[in-house]
Order: sequence, then structure tokens, then C-alpha cells
Amino acid sequence: MTDTPENIPASAYDMSHADEADERRTLAVIVDNEPGVLGRVVGLFSARGYNIESLTVAEIDRRKHRSRITIVTKGTPHMLEQIEAQLLRLVPVASVTDMTKSKRGVERELALIKVAGTGEKRVEALRICEIFRASVIDTTSESFIFELTGMSDKIDQFCALMKPLGLVEVSRTGVLSIKRGAQAG
Repeated sequence: MTDTPENIPASAYDMSHADEADERRTLAVIVDNEPGVLGRVVGLFSARGYNIESLTVAEIDRRKHRSRITIVTKGTPHMLEQIEAQLLRLVPVASVTDMTKSKRGVERELALIKVAGTGEKRVEALRICEIFRASVIDTTSESFIFELTGMSDKIDQFCALMKPLGLVEVSRTGVLSIKRGAQAG
């Protein structure tokens, strides 16, 4: 019997999807809130060489001891399907929802941005703050701390505009996501 494509067994190192373009995905993972769960989820990513771009975790139901882990990652569609399937195999994982595929998904991120400057740079920073609907939450004669909520791209753009005006420091929460509508997602 010769090896033809029909009778060659599938390999764990199947490269047939190698030419697929990377996509960004936001996964909402509902887990049992118990010690070690976050480590197991993150371990799944690191053991397989997957990168996590953003990670947020918070308890969502004290009575049921449930937490929500929101993970932003990039990869080929095939790789991302594998990630979802592997997450669902972990015992403390109740559900995995790909928020990126959901037309009803809403994503937001919070950032605190410190900008130092005087004179015209200070005035320009305040003007940009108004355009982006950022809030000034602290001010001194030489600096501001802005609070900005929105899509990650919006925060990236704001930071890029603040860089020449004296961007000092940025602290970001990571992406949060939820589905629109009355049902839990």
C-alpha cells in the first residue's frame, strides 16, 4: 500500500493550515473560582506556545463561585479553534465564548495615561483629551493623568498623539467584553 493523501494519518504537527493569516480573538471563559484555575488556563497557552495579548479576571457570581477570564490572543483560525477546544477540556471551565465572532459582542478597555508638559504642549494635550472624551482625573502644574475608556485601538491612538506631548506612563486594564441583550453570554 502506498502513502496517498487519503491514507496518511493526521499528524499533531499538521502544517496544512500554516498559510492562514493570523486573526485577533477575544475569548470569554467562565470558570469555577478555585485556586489554580488561572494558572491552568495560562499554562495551556504557554505549554503550546500561544501568546496572550490581554488577560483580565474577576469573580462574576459569588454564590456559584464563578469567575470570568477574558483573553485576547492572535493566531490562525485553525489554531484558535484548537485553543477553544482545549480550554473546554479543562475541568473547571464551564464555557468558552468567542466574543469576536459574536455580532452582539461589546469590547472595552480602561487606561490611565500620565502626560507631563507645560505651555503649548499642555494646551494641546487638553484639546486631544476633549476630542477623545478622556477625563482628567489628576493634575499638577507639570502633568495630567487622563482616564480613557474605549476600544484598544482608540487607546493606542490617544497614546500615539500624547507621545510627542510628553507621555510618561500608561496603565491599561486589558480588554473586557460582554454580549448585548438580556441573556447572559
